[in-house]
Formats: sequence, C-alpha cells, structure tokens
Amino acid sequence: MTTLMVQGTTSDAGKSTLVAALCRWARRQGLAVVPFKPQNMALNSAVTAAGGEIGRAQAVQAQACGLAPHTDMNPVLLKPNSDTGAQVIIHGKAVTTLNATAYHSYKPIAMQAVLASHQRLARGYELVLVEGAGSPAEINLREGDIANMGFAEAVDCPVILVADIHRGGVFAHLVGTLALLSPSEQARVQGFVINRFRGDIALLQSGLDWLEAHTGKPVLGVLPFVPDLHLEAEDGLDRRQLAKADGPRLKVIAPVLPRISNHTDFDPLRLHPQVDMQFIGPGEPIPPADLIILPGSKSVRSDLAQLRERGWAEAIARHLRYGGKVLGICGGLQMLGHTLADPLGLEGPAGQSAGLGLLDLHTTLEAEKQLRNVYGTLCLEGAAVAGYEIHAGVSQGPGLQQAAVQLADGRADGAISADGQVLGTYLHGLFEGSESCGALLRWAGLAQVTPVDYHALRERDLERLAELVEQHLDTGRLRALCGVAPCSN
Repeated sequence: MTTLMVQGTTSDAGKSTLVAALCRWARRQGLAVVPFKPQNMALNSAVTAAGGEIGRAQAVQAQACGLAPHTDMNPVLLKPNSDTGAQVIIHGKAVTTLNATAYHSYKPIAMQAVLASHQRLARGYELVLVEGAGSPAEINLREGDIANMGFAEAVDCPVILVADIHRGGVFAHLVGTLALLSPSEQARVQGFVINRFRGDIALLQSGLDWLEAHTGKPVLGVLPFVPDLHLEAEDGLDRRQLAKADGPRLKVIAPVLPRISNHTDFDPLRLHPQVDMQFIGPGEPIPPADLIILPGSKSVRSDLAQLRERGWAEAIARHLRYGGKVLGICGGLQMLGHTLADPLGLEGPAGQSAGLGLLDLHTTLEAEKQLRNVYGTLCLEGAAVAGYEIHAGVSQGPGLQQAAVQLADGRADGAISADGQVLGTYLHGLFEGSESCGALLRWAGLAQVTPVDYHALRERDLERLAELVEQHLDTGRLRALCGVAPCSN
C-alpha cells in the first residue's frame, strides 16, 4: 500500500481536480486506487449508499476510481452554518455543532476518526490518493492539524504541492509555502505541479528552472488552462458563462445565498445547450426569467431573511403574476411554505420565520438529519427521477397531498401548487437524469428539449483529466510516488 497526498498553496489551487485526475490516471495504470480527504469544509455534499454524508468532491473522485462513495473517503466533514461555527460530521453522521475555538479542542477526537478511516482504506487498496484542505502554511492552524501536514506526518506519506498560476504569484506561493513548513514537512514535498497555465510554455521555462534550483524540488509538470473542463465544485460557486450555440434558450436564475448548499444541483443546467443559467449575487439586479430556483441552504431562516432584504420576495411574486415558474430544492422548498421553525436552534438562534407562503406546508427542523439516495417518479409527465436527500427539516401540510415526486419506497416528496406554477422537492440531483431534466425544462417553458447525458459528460472530463496527466506531468516520477515503478531520474 502507498499513500500519496496532494496539498495546495491556497484554497482553489486545484487540489480536488488534481486528485480526481490522478485517481483516473492511476486506475488506467491498473491500480486499485481510492480517494481520501481527512477533513473537508464544504456545503456541497453527497450521500453514500449506507446513508452517510461526505464532501461532493470525494464522490466525484470515487467515480474517477470506479468506486461507490464511502464515508471512509471523507471521515470529517464540516458544514458551516455561520461565520464562526459549523456542523461536525464524523464518518457520515452529524455529531455536534462547534465554533472554531471549540473545534480546535475537538481535533484529537477527529484525528482518531481520520486515522481509523485511512487504516481501513490502506488495507483494501494499493494506492490512497489524499487531498489536503486549504494550505499547509496557515500558521494559526498548524497546532493539531489533521488536514494537511499533520496528517502527512502521522501516516508518513509523500506530498505533491500544487499552485494556480492563473491567480498570479505562483512562484511566491510555492516558495513561500515551502519556507513556512518545518524541515521534516519540507522533506515530504516531492515536487510541484503548476495548474491552469495558458500561453507558451517556453516563456515559463526559466521560472521553472529557477524554482527547481532554488528549492531543490522537481517540477512534476504544468497543467494547461482548460476553459470548458467541468468537475463539480468542492465548495466554491462556479459562475462561468459557457459559450453555447444560437437558438431558443430557457432563462433560469437562482439567488446566491450566504449559506447556499449543494449548488452542484445547477451544474446540469449550466452545461445544457438550451439553458441560460445565472446566479444572482447580492446587489445585482434580478433579471426577468422563465424559471426561478431557490437552492438548498445550511441556514434556511437567515438565508430567507437575506432573500427578503434583497427584494426576492417581490420579484418572485411579480414573476408568478407574469406566468413564470418557481422551483424550490430542499431549503428552497422549506422557504416556499408558510412557516419555518427551528425550535432547537440547529441552524442559528431558536425561533420561527414566516415563509413565502407559496405552498401550503409548514416545516420544523429536527435533530435527526434525513440522509438517503432515492428514486421515483416526477409528477410531471411521470418522468423517472433519481436523487438524494440531505435535510433536517420535516414538512407537513395539505399542500403535500399534491406531491412533486412519488418515491419508490412508498413515500411522497414535496409539493406542486394547484396552478402548477410552483414546485418544491427535497431531492437534490433531479436535473442529472435526462428524463427528469427534460420534464422540468418543458414544465418551465422549453418546448423542445435536447436530451443531455450529464453522467457521460462527467465521465468524459475525468478521461480528459487522465490524458492531461499523461501529456503534461512526469509520469515516471508519479509512478515511483505511487509505488509502481522505480524513479529513473
């Protein structure tokens, strides 16, 4: 068994993407490979077959390995519900909510979970590819670290350091990060990867030569900037406007909530050739649209208050008067009801808020989170739908009698209004299936829908990533680091 870790000089340096690329590349080398992230802080999550919750990026990396997601792939998941606090999820289950100071004291317990998961994976696979979190050079977070060098030291594994040249200052990022590590940690860094380069590589070569001479570490390669590459984001919101062919397109908008969660729900819409999908941030005008989608939220009551402050309640009412459609997903469904109660203070101060009153239901947040993968039939066209549930809210009321989805396990989910303009569901991922996506787009006003295989698009880009590894990285050194061949350099 070999463990190899990818750490980054900054958040969003490309750690998740590089690990996914190496996972698919290693699988193509015939290795039994598994992804691992000791600690993840993200509001995009996935549900395992056993009903556990892990970071969304690890679910994508699992697909790169040809594996089903498992809680051991991400034993510690932190889901922020405020600027200073987060829900703590250990081995797929929420165990507590802590502020930053309290979590620092909790780290030894979290580290036990991390090491237990790593040991189980190490026994079952030839290669464990580990993704770090943020940067290993955060001086204030070094004590008790479980996400970066603290983990690497504990399991005695080599590290690749990746930096994003697209941000600028790439040499300062790499040299500065290395300088802030301890001597033993510096020795763990076996090479650098520079990510998202565009231009003539010859113009970069003098800098690469200097970097190797200055640090004594090899540059393992330079990955190019690929503007149309798509992998589901670990946490950051991807607001790229993708180029699409001329033709009729459905206009879809969604608010950027302070605690927006599982915004990967919108990725199939962003990639669909007939959809113009826009996220509308604070202070931006709310444009006309065919469909408004209220996304999931980790702090529904406070995000609902933000919606009202930004004028979304009035905009939605006007949108409905002109015949537009509104869809609420998870927290968005809860916002569409009459009331939203949090008596236990799970997502903030205990209390109750008035909803938008567009669906005849009431929601109460309960301590036990609902986590499951589901499939069933949409109320629209009887279309097959599959997705996953991640919610603490339990909704009740007459509006649920006209359900949005009939689930295969016998339950009904969500609601659709009597006039058919407003639909709410707890199901994340409902746009990923071609049949359910087509039915929802037709409901929203797109007469002829081109079917898109979203899963095939994801698979295509994982293969593209593996090809980039072959073309642009030192695969001889990589094979040596993965324990499959001696290094000839």
